[in-house]
Amino acid sequence: MAIKDSPQAPRSRQIGNFLLLLGVGFLLLNLFFPQLFSPRPPQVPYSVFIHQVEEGEVNRVYISQDEILYQLKPKGDRPAQVLATTPIFDLELPKRLEAQGVEFAAAPPPRNSWVLNILGWVIPPIVFVLIFQFFASRQAGGPQGVLSISKSRAKVYVEGANTGIRFDDVAGVEEAKAELVEIVDFLKNPQRYIQIGARIPKGVLLVGPPGTGKTLLAKAVAGEANVPFFSISGSEFVELFVGVGSARVRDLFEQAKKQAPCIVFIDELDAIGKSRSSAGFYGGNDEREQTLNQLLTEMDGFDATGATVIVLAATNRPETLDPALLRPGRFDRQVLVDRPDLSGREAILKIHAKKVKLAPEVDLHAIAARTPGFAGADLANLVNEAALLAARNQREVVTQQDFAEAIERIVAGLEKKSRVLNEKEKKIVAYHEVGHALVGCALPGSGRVEKISIVPRGMAALGYTLQLPTEDRFLLDEQELRAQIATLLGGRSAEEIVFGTITTGAANDLQRATDLAERMVRSYGMSKVLGPLAFEQKQSSFLTTNGMMLRAVSEETAQAIDREVKEIVESAHQQALSILKENRDLLEAIAQKLLEKEVIEGEELQELLAQVKTPAAA
Repeated sequence: MAIKDSPQAPRSRQIGNFLLLLGVGFLLLNLFFPQLFSPRPPQVPYSVFIHQVEEGEVNRVYISQDEILYQLKPKGDRPAQVLATTPIFDLELPKRLEAQGVEFAAAPPPRNSWVLNILGWVIPPIVFVLIFQFFASRQAGGPQGVLSISKSRAKVYVEGANTGIRFDDVAGVEEAKAELVEIVDFLKNPQRYIQIGARIPKGVLLVGPPGTGKTLLAKAVAGEANVPFFSISGSEFVELFVGVGSARVRDLFEQAKKQAPCIVFIDELDAIGKSRSSAGFYGGNDEREQTLNQLLTEMDGFDATGATVIVLAATNRPETLDPALLRPGRFDRQVLVDRPDLSGREAILKIHAKKVKLAPEVDLHAIAARTPGFAGADLANLVNEAALLAARNQREVVTQQDFAEAIERIVAGLEKKSRVLNEKEKKIVAYHEVGHALVGCALPGSGRVEKISIVPRGMAALGYTLQLPTEDRFLLDEQELRAQIATLLGGRSAEEIVFGTITTGAANDLQRATDLAERMVRSYGMSKVLGPLAFEQKQSSFLTTNGMMLRAVSEETAQAIDREVKEIVESAHQQALSILKENRDLLEAIAQKLLEKEVIEGEELQELLAQVKTPAAA
């Protein structure tokens, strides 16, 4: 990945300059203050000094208030040595020195001048300032030190940069890719568009759930476009200091205009682009709003110089963005990067499967069919999990079974072999899961039952029934939604029929069924009593504890909603009971076989489910 160097000295040059300045500082200190760097003479006890004087070994003595320095006479190969001792109150010392013929005098005072005094105050601060500037420049990322905090921190990919990603490496989002291919084509061949009078969009906003490939598409643009590419995250604009965010926005666009034509990519735009009208409810943020205002100004005004600067941005929360940011002239296009369909998932699997060794029998189409709702990042993780499982089992290639196990690990969680159920709990779980399977097989719109297991997985699942859709569905009618609710209640209904009681194992099923019924009434208008009305996500003066805006309803309407939800769930419950009573013998047969094998799937499961009878009332 080629990244353009910023206009600052290389790190090695900075280190060399620092060492040079440090060396000059020490030389100046040594020149004017040699006593700071001269070696100190060895210190000896006063008694040793007196003994050496009486033995006639001392040649000269210099006495000061704080220290006595004396020189020993040369003796043989030993040169004259200077020693030091701490003075004590001794009136006999001069007499002893005279008796031994030792020269003694007071130590000369240090030679100080006004020049040395000034240098003593000036040189050390200069040295420390130079050291501080060096480390500050390293932390701030440039030779300007702390002043560079207002500079943009965008990574700049130079022309022809190899990011390792091309449009051929992106699959499953063909419509979004076509929009960006047009952007790249305009930058490469602008005359074809200019001649006909077309104007390329100033901004393109990539919108979609997490993991669908928004940043990957931006990297592909950087790899394909032969122009400079600036990449930065929205959170990198805002700092603790007021005004830093807007200054960085200005600096970013100033750099972009100098290198136009170019592309600016802002990831996680919602970090700075949240709607300013929400400040009354959530509390304002002046620094973020100043940054947003500066971004709006730059996107409106940078085209006046004739510079071609195209802004790409990505977010997974477009509903929180400020309307002024989304209007034409700023972000002219909103490109949806959604979860891939069946053919898209297969294409994504083919790209990621190139990195691993696959067994010949691996069917990527079948794997794509078993992964509805998976985003590109989920599929990449699936391929990696399958490869890890193959390596763990000492296999040299990845098999279809590895992919099947990886799907279950992602969807249902890791197998909890250490979670051992007693015989009663195991029996309840078996009938519960078979109840789900029978009701799901008997009703339309619930998907194909692929596997029944009573092996605990994940945090709380004691067993699970795997249902997969036979095709990508984008619309569901009321009958199919009611069938999904009945399938969710199939486990609880089986417990009622077989054991005459209910357990806590259906808690999650009840929650999901109730939520789906509430959406049918509140959002989808599937209530004959309330009619085609929506009762949520309408702005009002009411704010819930989690920050969601809900439409205020009267007490009478709220009671009517509760009655309708209860009627839908109870109707589905009776439907599930009817199906299970009609297939009571089959329920017993499959449950007993599940208790023996713990897992039923494949052709064996399909042969058993083919015997399901649907009651006339269902």
